[in-house]
Amino acid sequence: MLDLATGAVAVLNTADAGEKAAAARRLASAWRDGSAQFVSLGETPKRPARGPFPELRRPGDMPKRKAGGALEKRVALIHALAHIELNAIDLAWDLIARFGHADLPRAFFDDWVRVGDEEALHFTMLCDRLREMGSAYGDLPAHDGLWQAAEETAHDLLARLAIVPLVLEARGLDVTPATLTDLRRAGDEVSAAALEVIYRDEIGHVAIGKRWFDFFAAKAGRDPAALWQELVRRHFRGRLKPPFNKSARDAAGFSAAFYEPLVASPPSSPPGEVPGIQ
Repeated sequence: MLDLATGAVAVLNTADAGEKAAAARRLASAWRDGSAQFVSLGETPKRPARGPFPELRRPGDMPKRKAGGALEKRVALIHALAHIELNAIDLAWDLIARFGHADLPRAFFDDWVRVGDEEALHFTMLCDRLREMGSAYGDLPAHDGLWQAAEETAHDLLARLAIVPLVLEARGLDVTPATLTDLRRAGDEVSAAALEVIYRDEIGHVAIGKRWFDFFAAKAGRDPAALWQELVRRHFRGRLKPPFNKSARDAAGFSAAFYEPLVASPPSSPPGEVPGIQ
């Protein structure tokens, strides 16, 4: 019987991006068919393994990019999204390995295995699209800011849930509709179709994050909205940027009562703020 946490650590320690995604999907399949069970916490690495490419840069050192238009701009967009999805694979499996324990409901693992599986699917889809466009993941530099959220919240499951799904992934919901419009304006229906799948799944990921944040906040005897705002102020290295995609956030059960108070009184915003994930 495969230990889910051990398998999650193996995903984190896989350097090759394509194999990381494949390993994540195999582990998710094993969980669903009953050949994997959660036994104990894993020995999670401080950082996930990475291959020699892409070159990783600080967020502030990345060139500006725009969606749509010339082929090279669209390649840069899809490459950036693929890099976000690669980080999202590691974030999902790190959560399982780092914070899982035998007393948690089966539904907790079902949900986060689903997230880890879908992030791997998204990465694979985007890599396939890059190849169709004459490129490949690793051909362009990528920012190294996303893992800051994992390091900042490595000690606290509620903080991890507050920041990763409910700030970073929620931000992805805000920006995706405009990206879809730009891609379609450029006539790139293939890339738009892939992004539509990702957008649909990410509403589900935000919903999962919200469900488990509320669950653990209730166990701690705290009001979820007040606790979320407290944790965002403490741990998020950036600011919440309106306009918000209220319809998508509402579909995920993430009401404006959580995030709108922080717009008027934002968290700190040091240079190189962390972008959203999708």
